[in-house]
Amino acid sequence: MTRLFPALLSALVLSACVSAPAPKPAPAPPPAPAKTPPARPDFVLEGTARQGGAIYGYAPSHARAVTLNGQPIILAPDGRFLIAFDRDAAPNALLAAELDDGARLAHTLAVAQGDWRIEHVNASPTANVPSAEFQARRPAELARIAAARALMPVSEGWRQAFLWPAKGRISGIFGSQRVYRGTPGSYHNGVDVAAPTGTPFVAPADGVVVLAAADAPFTLEGHLLIVDHGMGLSSAFLHCASLAVKEGDIVRQGQVLGTIGATGRTSGPHLHWGMKWHDARIDPQTLVPSDGPVP
Repeated sequence: MTRLFPALLSALVLSACVSAPAPKPAPAPPPAPAKTPPARPDFVLEGTARQGGAIYGYAPSHARAVTLNGQPIILAPDGRFLIAFDRDAAPNALLAAELDDGARLAHTLAVAQGDWRIEHVNASPTANVPSAEFQARRPAELARIAAARALMPVSEGWRQAFLWPAKGRISGIFGSQRVYRGTPGSYHNGVDVAAPTGTPFVAPADGVVVLAAADAPFTLEGHLLIVDHGMGLSSAFLHCASLAVKEGDIVRQGQVLGTIGATGRTSGPHLHWGMKWHDARIDPQTLVPSDGPVP
């Protein structure tokens, strides 16, 4: 009997351990109440309207439609938006909102003039006549670019502070233009960062790849990559040696997109970074914070 007691005691303890109910998990805390943004009776704008630049803002709280010079503006759920002004934008722009009660708010924005580098050249404007091959291939390339820009995927990259996609010497600035014997030539529509062929470049902000000419380089742009950052804002990267992403890919800020090269029409290896907001060409440098990383 004495020998049976320890075994019986162990069995009782084991039975108690097995049948004991599991402790109940602590109840989840109630969700924090959503913060109601303060009412905005009018537009709230950040920045100065300038040729080749962009500004951010919030629409009036009860706006059901916003336009810039009659062009519809996309509004985020929180009412935030981005608008930009072409390199050759008019000196005034009309920002308007239609409210839920039918009232209308309108503001005339003064658009500051850009300071462009203009070079006068004593040469014929028809010195570089496009080749027959270029003229034959170009319409299809332009159609593909237009179709890519019309996709307008959803992305929040436009909200971010942009990064430089590559480090190197700035060899070309936005807005610079040559005037041939009084006839203006096309202006430089991006910023060039000179770097050796094979140098990686990264996404300046989140986005969606809408065009990736990885196989057949374009006549002018070479291996062209276009990333849409949302709100009609997109980045184009020209003359690439290779691309690391494909059409439809979602990319994150700082992700390697490809390598710098000298494909297409160019005099040497560099990354041409161009930006557009819908049809307006803007200077990428205006979206990189002044205290941010520099090439």
